Order: sequence, then C-alpha cells, then structure tokens
Amino acid sequence: MSFSDIMYPFEWLVAWIMYLWHSALTAIGMPEANGWTWTLSIIGLVLVMRAALIPLFVKQIHASRKMQLIQPEMQKIQAKYKDKKDPDSRQKMTEETMALYKDSGTNPFASCLPIIVQMPFFFGLFRVLNTLDEIGAGKVGAIGPITQQVAAQAESSSIFGAQLSDQFMGTDDWNVRIVTVVLIILMSATTFTTQYQLMRKNMPAAALEGQFAQQQKMMLYLFPLIFAVSGGFFPVGVLLYWFSTNLWTMCQQFYVIRRMPAPGSAAEKAMQERRRKRGKPIDTYEETREREHDAEMAKELQEKGVISGQRQQPKSKKRAKKSGGGSKSQSGKKS
Repeated sequence: MSFSDIMYPFEWLVAWIMYLWHSALTAIGMPEANGWTWTLSIIGLVLVMRAALIPLFVKQIHASRKMQLIQPEMQKIQAKYKDKKDPDSRQKMTEETMALYKDSGTNPFASCLPIIVQMPFFFGLFRVLNTLDEIGAGKVGAIGPITQQVAAQAESSSIFGAQLSDQFMGTDDWNVRIVTVVLIILMSATTFTTQYQLMRKNMPAAALEGQFAQQQKMMLYLFPLIFAVSGGFFPVGVLLYWFSTNLWTMCQQFYVIRRMPAPGSAAEKAMQERRRKRGKPIDTYEETREREHDAEMAKELQEKGVISGQRQQPKSKKRAKKSGGGSKSQSGKKS
C-alpha cells in the first residue's frame, strides 16, 4: 500500500468538509469563486477538527495533572543518580524513569497528541490544495466532491492577491511572498505563545526542573523554528489552516489555564488573587490538590505503589475554623 493510498481517506474527508462549508457559505450569499469564501471553508475545517479533538484535549489535561503528581518521585530518581560516578547511572536513571511512566500510565509527550492526530488531515489538506491545478486541468481525477469545475474555481480564488495553492518557494510574485511570510510569522508566533503560556503560567516550580522540563523547553523553541523553516513549502491555504488551529489552541488553553489552573502554578496564584479581590473564598493550594479528579488519580497511583502516601494536607484557616472544635475535643479525649 502506497503513501497516497493511506492518505486518500483523509484527503476525501478534508475535501468533503471544505465543500460542505463552501456550499453553506454560498447559500447565505457569499460569491462561489471568492477567495474569502474558500478561506472561511478552511477555517470551517479547523472548527470541525478541533471540536472533534476536545475529548483528546481533556485527556491531555488529565495526563498533565498525572505528570505533576509523579514529579516528587521523578525528583527522587534524579537525586539518586545525580552525583554518582558510575558510568551506567544515566542509563539506570532513564530505565527507572521509564518504569515510573509505565507504572503510573503517564506519557511525557501527551501534550503532542493533538498535533499528532491532526497531522494526517494537515497533509490531506496539503495534498488537496497541491492538486487543485491538476484536477482543474483534468490531469487527475476528482477528490470526493472536488470535481474539475470546483477545483478550477478554488485554485483561481485568492486573498490579498495570493492564490490558496501558492507557496513562498517557487514564486517570484512579491505579493504572494508577503502574504506567506506574514502567515508564517503568525503561525510560528502562536505556536510559541501557546507553549510559553503553558510552561510559565500553568506548571508548578517543581515541574520546571529535570529532564522532562528540558524536553519541554526544547520543544518551546524547536516547534516554531520547524514551522518557520517548513512554512515556505506550504500552500497559503495550509498556512491559513495551521494559523487558525494554533489560534484555537491558544484561546482554548487560555480559558483552561484561567479557570482550571494546575496546582502550585503561577496561574493558580493569579486565580487566588482575583478571588481575593472579589471577596470570594480562596481556593488554596492544599484544597486544590484535593479536587476530585486529582484526588482520584493520586489514589490510583498510591494503590499501584507508584507514589508514596500523601501527607495529610494542612487545612486553610477557613476550614480549620469549621473543624477546630471537633479536633480539640478529640485531642482532649485522647490526652
């Protein structure tokens, strides 16, 4: 089975989603051959894709929470082999770390899952846009509803003077180059901002140390660089897709970080400050650790023997007042 055979189902699905959006937009009065109609069809593809990925995004958040729960155990492993002169210590540390991941059911690369799942559709869109001229000229067959007539119409449409199938590489048109460069910058900037906001605002200090943190920092600069270099080979339509999906990710993550910050993170402190100013009860770090889902995951990891029993968390003043009388009477009876 060739790569084209593997990709065809994704190309077919991408073509149908774009076509249905295009039909809906023309039904409300937008011109059929207008570049903005096809641009909005690509954005519609992003909306469908990202809505379908919401369950995966929730799993990604849960995986991130679990990674934070095992950070104390990871630090113990790192401290165990930190000052060892044994040449095999690094290998042993890696083996124990991987065993910890396996036992706890965590994956350090879980944050990459939404990107990985999107890649087949990304390449599907890339191939559809790249073959519009050939389909329009009758050199290759239709892809789903993208027939010769539809392909010729889509291929000739443009935004700011750049056709959706145009690329930075291989063109002498400065109008096209300016449009692609702007989109590449936006695509790279949104990628960097999303990862930066995750690391600097929604990760506790402990999670910013060690091997996993170094991998995260490397990805922070590596992904935007990869997109910046490879963006010159992407059609304008693909750049529009990737910028739109990055924008979705950035806004979605901003909402999650603001409303459901990770325990001990800067975002949680900011949430506490907002609640303090509004006169609302402050959700302390200890209370946050006792949130239902985090508590369930911690219990599961304890039952597996992956992490040691958690010490009893100190109560906030508000909670201490509620249970203070009972505690004193019990301690009095014991004494």
